[in-house]
This record gives sequence, structure tokens and C-alpha cells, in this order.
Amino acid sequence: MNTSATRKRKKWPLIAALVLLLVGAILYKLADRYLIEHVEAVVANEAETAGQGDSAETEPQNAAYDDWNYESDDVSIHITKNQTGSGDDTVTYFVADVMLQDASALKTALAKNAFGRNIIENTSTIAENNNAIFAINGDYYGFRDDGVIIRNGTLYRDEPARDALGLFADGTLQTFDEEEISSSELLEQGVEDTLSFGPILVQDGQVAGDLDHVSIDTNFGNRSIEGANPRTGIGMIAPNHYVFVVVDGRDEGYSRGMTLTEFANLFKELGATEAYNLDGGGSSTMYFMGRVVNQPQGGKNEERGVSDIIYIGE
Repeated sequence: MNTSATRKRKKWPLIAALVLLLVGAILYKLADRYLIEHVEAVVANEAETAGQGDSAETEPQNAAYDDWNYESDDVSIHITKNQTGSGDDTVTYFVADVMLQDASALKTALAKNAFGRNIIENTSTIAENNNAIFAINGDYYGFRDDGVIIRNGTLYRDEPARDALGLFADGTLQTFDEEEISSSELLEQGVEDTLSFGPILVQDGQVAGDLDHVSIDTNFGNRSIEGANPRTGIGMIAPNHYVFVVVDGRDEGYSRGMTLTEFANLFKELGATEAYNLDGGGSSTMYFMGRVVNQPQGGKNEERGVSDIIYIGE
């Protein structure tokens, strides 16, 4: 009897079992990192807590609107669809010019009214759940575990990592380095919300930095962000006067997307004194009065779930 061959046959099931355990462990780790929801805090839905569940109760007086414009006593929104270039060089983007009487109309909301990792909903779903007039996707904070995340005046995460954007109670937007100012100082200065993605596009009226060599995240599945891509960004022309831009991309003949440099230059041309790049790619979505205005995910024309939005509400 060949004892050596017998031993080898006995080892194979053990080796196979160990390989399966290893593969299972790797798959679980990936699922835990990128798929499984981890709720850290449950957040009250602002619309519900304010007794605004019925849209008939929330519609402001003296409001007039159509597919691209909204005017009330407190909110003015004008959206334009723009197209430049031709053929493979075509770029299609949407600009929303927003003026508010009160900065409190500029808000943020979380997917499923919960803070944590891998908690996602479509931008339109989060917007509808919060009675938003207008919304764009936010920074997708739930895809990473660092950054300074303040939402509606509450500090949820305090792991300084990058350049960020603050939305302040006086209607200003301010870009800052998370490692140079503490979260307590930000709150003392009146910050309501912070966005942690980047990079800064315009600062003090000037296009910021070397935007051709930027690294934001190195997580699994990320693309380089410097080249032509779908984009979402927010800028301030003056306190309570904002400009939101969503660029479609990865759709040949319709829109190639924009480079970061092109995106920053566009905000400067629009008159922004501060501007900040938010999560882009398949996340880039603009919502207005019950519909998605742009074409998310290129030719697919379907939304990708995100962890948060920035929106306008009366």
C-alpha cells in the first residue's frame, strides 16, 4: 500500500477547507467594509419632526415654479442645462443658481435618517423624504471612516484627514484644512454642516492649487479623479447666494465629463468666491421638484445610492 499517496489524499480535504475558510473570511471582510450597513446614530427626519409630512402643508405661499425655476418669498432657484463642444468632446452640465433669504433653507440629510457606514439611498429618495425642492448628492461620507463630519450642528465623526467645506449659519461657505482647525472651533464659529471630500476648487476668488495631481481616496474600486469625469460641486457667490453644478459624463457623444481644472474654472466663471468638489462619478445627481434633472451614470441614466445629500427646503 502506498502510504504517501494515502496521506496526500487525506490532506486535500483539509487544504480545500482551509482555502474555503480563507476565501470566506476575505469575502466577509469586503462585504463588511463595502456592503453591510453599520448604523452609528439614528437621526430624526426634519420634515416629520416639524410636522411637515403633508406636502400641502409645506407648500409656501407666493410660490411659482416650472421645470427649471422656482420663486417664492424666501427661495429663488434657476437651473440651466448647458452643452459645449461636439462629438467625443461634448460636455453637458447643469447649473443651479440659488438665492435664499435665510441660510436655514440650505440643509443636509442622511440616507435612511441614519449615520454610519454603507447606509445608502438614491439622492431623489432622500430628497423626497425631506420635502426638498432641490438637491444634489453630498460627499458620500459613508464610503470612508475618516474626515470631520458635522451635520445639522451635530458632530458625528472627528478624524481630520483632508481639505473640507463648512456651511455656516450666516449663509457663508468656507473651505478649510481639517487638520488646522478643531471641530469645537468650527461649531463655535457657527458651522451647521461640513463636507469632507474635495479638493477645494476655488478659494478667495482664485482657482486653488495644482488640480492636475490630486488624490482623495485610495479605497478599493476608486477611479482617479483628475481626468474627465461626472462631477458634483457647490460654490458661493455671496452669502446666501450659491451655485450648484452637476456634470454628466462617461457617455460618448452626450458628455465626456470635466477635468478638475475645467470644473474649477467653470465655478470661477460663474462668479464663485469659494467652491468645493463633492462626490462625483456615478453619484453625480441633481434633483428638482420631484424629478432627476441630469443623467446619472452616463448611458445607464439611473441613480446610484449615496449616503447623504445637500438640499434646499422652505
